[in-house]
Amino acid sequence: MKYLDNIQNPEDLRALGQEVLPILSQELRKFIIDIVAAKEGHLGASLGVVELTVALHYVFNTPHDRLVWDVGHQAYGHKILTGRKDVFNTNRQLGGISGFPNREESKYDAFGTGHSSTSISAIIGMAIASKLKGDSERQHIAVIGDASIASGMAFEGLNHAGVSDLNVLIVLNDNAIGIDPSVGALKKYLTNVKKGTAKEENLFECLNFDYSGPIDGHDVHALVQELERLKLSKGPRLLHVITTKGKGLQQAEENQIAYHAPGKFDKHTGELMPSFQQDFPPKYQDVFGHTLVELARDNKKIIGITPAMPTGSSLKYMMEEIPDRAFDVGIAEQHAVTMSGGLAAEGMVPFCNIYSTFLQRAYDQVIHDIALQKLPVVFCLDRAGLVGQDGATHHGVFDLAFLRCIPNMIIFSPMNEAELRNIMYTAQMGLNQPIAIRYPRGRGVMKAWCSPFEQIKIGASRELVKGSSIAILSIGHIGNTVTDVLKELENPTAIGHYDMRFVKPLDDKQLHLIFKNYNTLVTMEDGCKMGGFGSAILEFANLHGYKNFIEILGLPDEFIEQGTIEELQTIGNIDGLTLKKCLTKLLYEVP
Repeated sequence: MKYLDNIQNPEDLRALGQEVLPILSQELRKFIIDIVAAKEGHLGASLGVVELTVALHYVFNTPHDRLVWDVGHQAYGHKILTGRKDVFNTNRQLGGISGFPNREESKYDAFGTGHSSTSISAIIGMAIASKLKGDSERQHIAVIGDASIASGMAFEGLNHAGVSDLNVLIVLNDNAIGIDPSVGALKKYLTNVKKGTAKEENLFECLNFDYSGPIDGHDVHALVQELERLKLSKGPRLLHVITTKGKGLQQAEENQIAYHAPGKFDKHTGELMPSFQQDFPPKYQDVFGHTLVELARDNKKIIGITPAMPTGSSLKYMMEEIPDRAFDVGIAEQHAVTMSGGLAAEGMVPFCNIYSTFLQRAYDQVIHDIALQKLPVVFCLDRAGLVGQDGATHHGVFDLAFLRCIPNMIIFSPMNEAELRNIMYTAQMGLNQPIAIRYPRGRGVMKAWCSPFEQIKIGASRELVKGSSIAILSIGHIGNTVTDVLKELENPTAIGHYDMRFVKPLDDKQLHLIFKNYNTLVTMEDGCKMGGFGSAILEFANLHGYKNFIEILGLPDEFIEQGTIEELQTIGNIDGLTLKKCLTKLLYEVP
């Protein structure tokens, strides 16, 4: 690495002659490939913006000039050039650096961007602050890409910036793909712009932006030249840059979906490493996808909706088999939720599949457009609980708490794949209110999961093990940890285990029996303690005057960073060892 080895910060980069920037770009691209091949992470997006990253830090005076990456998984090159090259091998690992920009990690990370479409609003706020402080020279740059420009929040920012005199530059990284290919009319418009067949008026010029481009985002000299010109301009500007996601690795260019976050691969050939998981239970996502197709074949009212995650959520199976009833609406969670409400209002059965962490972006719509009107939308909340290396921005640990307080909501969490299938079957038979079904990222526990459907009674729990003194109440997949721990205990007959399944409504009948027959209760959930499942049990006890001792095992009141799910469960005290210690203490130490 002739040049990259000598760069510790952008000042070192800016000391180089412009003629060596193409060589540096290739070194940076190779460095990203080498590390991600061994350590895993987001690959394609960062490869696509290598030249743009070099050019931005070369032209602008970062960190004085504010640079925001949107979405944040484009920022690996940025991290390497801003003092984190020597620790980049810890990316997304426990105790290591975050996979996304993080204000606490570096002064060069002007704004945290784990979710998409926030950069324009952020730089507008920063630009207003600079103006009020009397700083008219500071630049404010947002690099918005991977389909993020199509989100409603991005348009809200464009709408504001276009009538301002703020010193902002929006770099539109146009690669026509997020995790899955971009969708919608804006994608078609941008394609027409690239082909020179767009209508005469330019959309961004109509919004009062000084528009330039499109230019080749892999020509570092052209980028530097245009950025130098734009740096001398004032007011809102937009640079349209054309890039190829996965640039520089043939397989990543040819299969952009798989190489968005490919896992481990051979850095020389690009070939993915085999996972050897043929005999493992299926992923909850695939159980959802195949079950939805199975149900939709018979029930013509079923509609599938996802905001930009057809592959990750496995809605792709319905999109392939029944394309007229399956919709990817792009990065537009609010639209997905309210559109689902419209479908339900007309008698359809919408299955709205959204990652738990992204449903947070549509909270008002869940309350105002769905729950208030008692519309029977079926929310399938993928990636519930801890998700691992993506860290704090992506953990789906707040859904139980933020949904439980909403009137008219049913909340269910399956312990295994059969339970997921059965609640989906139950929901499509007809409900008179919305339901949220939350399940984790990854594999379940049943190799033979495709069992006949059984209807589930709303609010009904399951007694898995009858005990005498301690009752464990679990919700969702984490109940399998309880099952494993009970097999290891010396005195398991004292301990009962109940899969409560529903956080709302609770199984009041079963709970009264539990409180009357057990002295001690332990609740276990893969969500936040505050306001979650354990809180619901405490509220029940208080309402009915029960004085039983209740131990709540859930995540603490803090943001959990990145690491493997197993590591994070240990940190959050929701792992098997913590439960075993808790039970041992309750059995033998507590009088």
